[in-house]
Amino acid sequence: MKNKFLYISLIFLFVIILFFLPEEMSAQCPMCKMSAESNLKEGGTAGKGLNAGILFLLSLPYLMVGTLGFIWYKNRKSYDEIREKP
Repeated sequence: MKNKFLYISLIFLFVIILFFLPEEMSAQCPMCKMSAESNLKEGGTAGKGLNAGILFLLSLPYLMVGTLGFIWYKNRKSYDEIREKP
């Protein structure tokens, strides 16, 4: 029961934090943004590659933390089963 309350509280806290984040966020520094916009206006594709690279780099920490969380969850479940046996 306690764990269920903890999970619901964490999810609720996460949703509340998302409401306070700004709607539009810029992932590039002003110089990079200006350079990418001028390249796109001239018909280049460097801006699209820059944005894809930023998204790729952004996804790796989430993937690593998610993997560690999954491994922890699986090991914790087996630890609880072992601990309950007499």
